Amino acid sequence: MKTLSAYNQQTLMNVIWPEAGTNKALDILRLITISVIGSLLLTVSAKIQVPFYPVPMTMQTFVVLAMAMALGPRLAVAALTLYLAEGAMGLPVFSGTPEKGLGLAYIFGPTGGYLLGFVFATLIVGKLAEKGWDRNFAGTATAMLIGNMAIYVPGILWLGSLLGWDKPVLEWGLYPFLYGDLAKLALATAILPLVWKTLSRLKK
Repeated sequence: MKTLSAYNQQTLMNVIWPEAGTNKALDILRLITISVIGSLLLTVSAKIQVPFYPVPMTMQTFVVLAMAMALGPRLAVAALTLYLAEGAMGLPVFSGTPEKGLGLAYIFGPTGGYLLGFVFATLIVGKLAEKGWDRNFAGTATAMLIGNMAIYVPGILWLGSLLGWDKPVLEWGLYPFLYGDLAKLALATAILPLVWKTLSRLKK
């Protein structure tokens, strides 16, 4: 009888859609398909604004971190890399585009550090997912918290370096988003372990 312990070192995607292994063409198709879908989800999540206090929130950090946990580092980084490449080429995939600029001008603008943080967070959270942190509520919450920190640290450092540390950097780049990130953390903590429990029942 299979339980969740049978899926150690596996991510949700590896359980739902495993690698073919012996068929490289199918594995490449899997990688491309997941990367394209992931980049589309990142784009849509950047455009959605949910009314919240004290500022409206997008769902992008939720998708970045949840995708890292569901896909693992390799697939999630592939999807994120495709997304960033689309943005670098001038496609309006980022939050606030095209109004706030396009392409490399946007990437090297005030939000560039947060985009770099997406990469760090995806690697870290994806690795934690491979270790089974997303199987329970405490692990998921901790991984999401670490992932948020991995986004904010380079984001704030870049913002301060670009605009000057004499400016209210934390008031611009951190404090307004904390409540929204806590809400997204709670949402992921509720969803991901329940998906694992559902899979466990189906695999029995």
